[in-house]
Amino acid sequence: MGKIPVTVITGFLGAGKTTLIRHVLQAKSSAGLAVLVNEFGEVGIDGSLLSDCCDPPVVELTNGCLCCTVQEDFLPTMRMLLERPTPPTGILIETSGLALPKPLVQACAWPEIRTRTTVDAVITLLDGENLQTGQLSRYYTDGVPLTAHDTPLAELLSDQLACADLVLLNKTDTLTPAQQQELIAWLQTQVRPGVKIMPCRHGQVPVEVLLGQNMAVEDDLAQRPSHHDQEHDEADHDSTLQSVVLRAGAIARPEWLTQQLQAMLHHQEIYRVKGWAQIAGKPLRLVVQGVGARLHTYYDRPWSDRESRGTQIVVIGRNLPADLALHC
Repeated sequence: MGKIPVTVITGFLGAGKTTLIRHVLQAKSSAGLAVLVNEFGEVGIDGSLLSDCCDPPVVELTNGCLCCTVQEDFLPTMRMLLERPTPPTGILIETSGLALPKPLVQACAWPEIRTRTTVDAVITLLDGENLQTGQLSRYYTDGVPLTAHDTPLAELLSDQLACADLVLLNKTDTLTPAQQQELIAWLQTQVRPGVKIMPCRHGQVPVEVLLGQNMAVEDDLAQRPSHHDQEHDEADHDSTLQSVVLRAGAIARPEWLTQQLQAMLHHQEIYRVKGWAQIAGKPLRLVVQGVGARLHTYYDRPWSDRESRGTQIVVIGRNLPADLALHC
């Protein structure tokens, strides 16, 4: 039997990784895939959104960035997937938006994993609008040009690009042709020679482009430089980054919730908002997604009889106050 291909999908918070994986899983050619989702914080949102749209094994890890907890979380989870009565035909790994991809590839080179799997490709997803407008570039660089990688988050972006076999420039529907070409030209200076940069909208990329690249990344690590090649632990991440869970019961009006969250985005340094809300009198769950200053909501499905209804929204940012909450 051939080795099981592993595809690592990385990118900063809110780049569209979960949306991309949803498109992959909905394709008929993706039958048999398993998904490993890593969340930054104690509550997982992305795993639920993926489980709702399809029926592969979805394993969610919420103990921190996998690049920091490889031995404790990643390796046991990979063993569990590989030892299933019917092993997956492939494995997709959605990293936390704050994770380094290279340590995961290095973990796949461990003998007990390497004999069963191969890293098919590392795919890095970028939010084109935020890179262009600078809504997040100040978080990457604290005000210096994005190309000057001298802050922890700028180094993270650099590492995610340096490890990539394919770069997806997402959300290009918000860019002009000139802006798109400007970003592509800059990205070409950040990746290894030969790495393709593919514009896309809403994470809609043909499955055959993403899967089956056969790069055997674990054999090519020396060509993928990292700012953290010497050593890596949780201290390499910005220690002021944190995750806060906002919980509430039924919300009377979605407009009220939007106003509350917009006020938080205005007054706090928040990178990412994601979760769902129960709206009084509505049978459907309201999904909440926010990146930078952007915030949008949509109803995705009816509430299940097996789940507790309520509002649960994860906020990821820097120096967030301990009393951050929805004020009903």
